[in-house]
Amino acid sequence: MAAKGNGTSSAHFVLLGFSQQGNVQVVLFVVFLVIYVITLLGSMGLLVLIQLVAQLHIPMYFFLSSLSFLDFCYSSCITPRLLWDLLDEEKVISHAACLTQFYFYVAFATAECYLLAAMAYDRYVAICSPLLYSLSMSRGLCVLLVASSCLAGVTNATLHTGLALGLSFCGPNVIDHFYCEGPLLFALSCFNLAATILAILLSYAFVLTAILGTRSAAGKRKAFSTCTSHLAVVVVSYGSFMAMYSQRSSRSSRVQDKVASVFYTMVTPMLNPFIYSLRNQEVKYFLFYLSFLLLKELLPQSFISKGNFLCATPGWAVTKLKAQAC
Repeated sequence: MAAKGNGTSSAHFVLLGFSQQGNVQVVLFVVFLVIYVITLLGSMGLLVLIQLVAQLHIPMYFFLSSLSFLDFCYSSCITPRLLWDLLDEEKVISHAACLTQFYFYVAFATAECYLLAAMAYDRYVAICSPLLYSLSMSRGLCVLLVASSCLAGVTNATLHTGLALGLSFCGPNVIDHFYCEGPLLFALSCFNLAATILAILLSYAFVLTAILGTRSAAGKRKAFSTCTSHLAVVVVSYGSFMAMYSQRSSRSSRVQDKVASVFYTMVTPMLNPFIYSLRNQEVKYFLFYLSFLLLKELLPQSFISKGNFLCATPGWAVTKLKAQAC
């Protein structure tokens, strides 16, 4: 946690955040609030959808629901505090609150890195051993992989926070950021990042080999389509994470640093549910289907029977919805 001071002991920090932007803070408050609300609705909506629809109770969607939960959690570690500070002139955070925020952020972010590696393994088994998929990716193994990811997050956060507790902070302890960061401590966890990236790369190396060995063009397209969503999330998550910490040694641009942090801690969790939803026909169909059932209860039957709702529904879902409406 980068703090500046004059040598006087202090029990609090001051988060500068975006205070240099002056009146723009009100605009930033509205923007970040909208992002957080979308993150909440997207993550929780996808989580509820997967829980309600029995057809989605398969390993891929179990991992996806866990990812949505982690996205919401680690975004919630930072965004509410940022929104408060944007409207608060003092922007003071206690030592205990700062370390608490740091602990949970590291725990959730680390767990997500390992979960993305587990999801890569899931895609590897689905494509390279499709006949053994249901046997290989049993419910017990899926729970074990998610639990192991969470355990890795808790262990990593405990280690880092323990090291932070041993540091000596001198007042006024001004942190030129919008949350309690720990670049020096994160440098110690490079193994976590390297290990998960290596696991993802190895999984997709085998996946690519299996896909290229498929003779059918339709089979190749179907195989690629099952991986593109996960790959997009991996690129966005790891790309923004590495951009956020690649400049930490030089400290050349605090503005760019904060922008990269905003993208990783707020924008990425907002995008993840939509990346999976927009590229997944099953999720889109069941989302429209549940919306149809809800509107069927709320709207007059004459409105439904005239096909007003179906006219606004994508063509790939119309046939199924009409069948369910009969």
